[in-house]
Amino acid sequence: MILVADSGSSKTDWMGYSPEETISFSTQGINPYFLNAHDIFKLFSKKKEIAAYADKVKEIYFFGAGCSSPDKVEVISNGISSFFTQAYVSVEHDLIGSAYATCGDQKGLTCILGTGSNISYYDGKNVHSGAHGLGYVLGDEGSGTFFGRKLITSYLYGNMPVELSVKFAQDYQIDKETVVTNLYQKSSPNTYLASISRFMAEHTDHPFILNILREGFQEFVDTNIKDYANYKSLDCHFVGSIAYYYRDVLREVCLSNQVKVGKIYQKPIEGIYNYILRKEGITV
Repeated sequence: MILVADSGSSKTDWMGYSPEETISFSTQGINPYFLNAHDIFKLFSKKKEIAAYADKVKEIYFFGAGCSSPDKVEVISNGISSFFTQAYVSVEHDLIGSAYATCGDQKGLTCILGTGSNISYYDGKNVHSGAHGLGYVLGDEGSGTFFGRKLITSYLYGNMPVELSVKFAQDYQIDKETVVTNLYQKSSPNTYLASISRFMAEHTDHPFILNILREGFQEFVDTNIKDYANYKSLDCHFVGSIAYYYRDVLREVCLSNQVKVGKIYQKPIEGIYNYILRKEGITV
């Protein structure tokens, strides 16, 4: 069996192929900045439906957030290999998987707008990463963590409109102590911030939320897309829940900046899976 995975910080989507069957499942996000190899082994061990395939899997292609340096790749590889002991494991950055899913064999920009954000240029064969993807503290413009942070600070500083503030308080019971605890004393603070951004989904027609979305996407365009001198001539593709659910506002901002929007996928896993199978010479 061949397994293919696309992992963000919040969730990992998996698809598997063998001549006898195809499977799909999900696990929590597997990011080497927040999980070690032992954590990854325990994650798999807790899911009985995965254990049945532990010895059947012969190849694993993992594309994940945070997998941009050899030491982080090793964390993921060691964690996966300790559970799938019979498998060859390939670990690459999630931008590469996104490029495979959106660009195929064509040139273009591929952008991630999910829990975090990132961008790369794909020349049809190779991904060329720039000076982006600085994480939820320094970067992640236009991402779930970015918008979650904006919502929390506007609420705590008293800048959120009253009608939204009342609903926000009911939904999240946010106070300074709770925020500090989640950000500085618990694991996966980026996932916590991104979870708060879901508040926008029910209020996308409110001017305050629309303004936050437009400003966040504009910051992503200015900081990331416009860093590529030829951005106006390239199709610019997006993957991730933030890009997908707020695609109308994203398209509006891109249009005003002469950015040619290509594909927008919530989940790139199916495109990555199909690319890997074609690469393996498998027709399904």
